[in-house]
Formats: sequence, structure tokens, C-alpha cells
Amino acid sequence: MTLAQRRILLGVSGGIAAYKSCELVRRLRELGAEVRVVMTESATRFVGAATFQALSGQPVRVSLWDASAEAAMGHIELARWAERILVAPASADLLARLAHGHADDLLSTLCLASAAPLQVAPAMNRQMWAHPAVQANIQTLQRRGVQVLGPASGEQACGDVGSGRMLEPQALRDAMVASFGDGMLAGLRVLVSAGPTYEDIDPVRFIGNRSSGRMGFALAEAAALAGASVTLIAGPVSLPTPTGVLARVDVRSAAQMHAAVLAAAAEADIYIGTAAVGDYRPAEVATRKLKKKAGADLFLQLAENPDILASLSAQAGHPFLVGFAAETHDVLPYAHEKLQRKGLDMIAANQVGEGIGFEASDNALSVVWNGGSIDLARASKSVLARQLVAILAERYRAARA
Repeated sequence: MTLAQRRILLGVSGGIAAYKSCELVRRLRELGAEVRVVMTESATRFVGAATFQALSGQPVRVSLWDASAEAAMGHIELARWAERILVAPASADLLARLAHGHADDLLSTLCLASAAPLQVAPAMNRQMWAHPAVQANIQTLQRRGVQVLGPASGEQACGDVGSGRMLEPQALRDAMVASFGDGMLAGLRVLVSAGPTYEDIDPVRFIGNRSSGRMGFALAEAAALAGASVTLIAGPVSLPTPTGVLARVDVRSAAQMHAAVLAAAAEADIYIGTAAVGDYRPAEVATRKLKKKAGADLFLQLAENPDILASLSAQAGHPFLVGFAAETHDVLPYAHEKLQRKGLDMIAANQVGEGIGFEASDNALSVVWNGGSIDLARASKSVLARQLVAILAERYRAARA
């Protein structure tokens, strides 16, 4: 990875996560980037401007009314200088001002005055992040082409646990590298499906599975960080949209996922089917809650769901197809059989059970393609995702050579 001679304007708004931006400056400069820092007045209450000046090697700007800098319209010069603008942390207040086109300080003015792509890394309390006003502002910015990086989920400075943490500096650095199109999947459009599907029995009950969606979400993030334009089709999970993903579609049932994937696949170069799609659904869905009858068993008639990978494989000019197989036994034989039966380009198979696969942070994969295979040892799903994307990029290039 390199950012040699890339010109990055880092905006820092007020929030405790501003301390992480010091590390971010260091990591960007490690890859050769030239970094200039603009702080809001509130940000200086958390980290001093002298710290960023020492780390960046450049003067730090705070005020729109800096007489020495503005004698030659310095804010316009800085807006033209930047190849990328990254605001990290981006507070709820700053996001609101950007969404509504305010230009009442130097940072917001630069964001409006520059033609450079804008990225924001939100950081705030989980309740604030979930507020409808904040989410509406985020959606407004995304519609305008602003890339929203994160936030992550975890423990927060206030003691709460949930979504709202600023992404770690390394993840933001990797997203910056990807934005310049230097990644393994640069210029490619990747479609990922993730999570379980739920099939309703009645208004209060459903048939589902134990997939958490974490592997698929990790792959979506890894593909984005490798330079791809990523669309994510997500089943019913409680996970934040991964870093760098351009579009997310939430679905519930297998039929909804089938329709969403086929609609998006026409524009995709690669499809990664990590979703644990239910094979069957109730033939009839009761409109009212089914009542228990003493001494009587309940029988459900199940109908087969459409097969997403088989549907795509049957189409002419389909994307490069990557399947997943979660098995409790005979993992490799099932993987080879599924690869051939569904006409896939590659498949990643994993054992599921106690402490691995479903509902676990770790996984292990056996990756199979026609004429070859490789085993990926047990590791976190984010690490496995990066390894799998590297293999995928190599196999995709080989198939298209």
C-alpha cells in the first residue's frame, strides 16, 4: 500500500475521539502522504494544535479569520490543494452543518469549496448516532456522494456500549488507500450477500438460522478496502454498515434476498454469496397467531426457496461467482460437490459448531476452485476476509486473463 505524494486534508471536529486522529496522521504519513490538518475550535479543547503540527510537519489551521493565512485567500488555496478530505472524528454537529450546507467555520467552508472527494468518520454516543435527525443527515450526505466510514461498535468513552465509536486509525488509513483505486479489486463492482434469512410462520414466529452476518460484513469491508465498489445485501442482522460500502439493501426472507441479489447482479463483476439463505419456507403463512392446542402436534408444510447461486449461474454473462458452504461434517466433499453442481468459480467452506462459524468471532476456511484449493487457518473473521479477498482477486484475474 502507498499514499506517496498524495495530498490529504484531515479535518478534526470536537470529540474525545480526536486523540485517535493523532495516530491517523502518523499512519498516513508512514505511507508517504502529505497531510494538512484543519481543526474546529471545539476540537482544540481535546487535542492541541501543536500536537498535529508536530505530527504532520505542517501548520495547523483553525480559524477562517486567520489574517496571515487569508491575505491570499488561504482557505481557497487549501481547498484546491486537497486530493481528499477526511473528517475524523466527524461530530453530530459537523455532520448536520455539512448536510445543510453551512459554512460558518474554516472546516465546513473547505468542505463546500473543494472539489475533492469527502469522507467522514462519525464519532458520538450510541443514542446520538441512532437519533433520526443524525441518520437523516447521514443519508443526505451519502446521496451527495460523501463516503461515510463507520462508525464501529463497542465500548464508548461515556461508558455506553454500541455503535458510535470512530473507526481505528488503521482502518481509516486503509479506506484512504482504497479511495485512490490502488487496491487489488480497484475498479471492480462487488456484490455481497450476508446474514440469515427469516421465513414467517405467522405474525410472531419464523424459521431462521444462526448466522450472525459477521463473515459477510467482514468480506464487504475487505472488498471495499481493496478498492472495489461494494453493494451489500443484508439479512436481518444488527450490524453497522461496513467501512467503505457504497450501498446496503436490507431484506428478511429468502425470496426478498433472491430478488435483491438478482437485481443488483446485473451491474456486478463479482458476487460473494456468504448469506445463509434458508432452503425452505412455510407453504402458507398464517395471518393470525397460531394457537397451541393441548395434546395436538403442529405440522408445517414447507416449500423450497429459490436458489440464488443456481439462478445466477444459469444466466449468460453472470458475475464471477463465489459461494459459501457451512457444514457440520464432510466439509471438503460437500464443497467440491457444490462447486460443480452450481457452476461456481470458487467456494469457501467452513465447519460450524461450538465456538466456530455461526455466532462466533473466529472462523476457518477451505477455499476451493477448479484445479486448486487452499486452507485458511482459524483466525478472526476480519483477518480471514482479507485473506479471502486476496485469493479472490488472484482467481478473478486468472479467470479473465
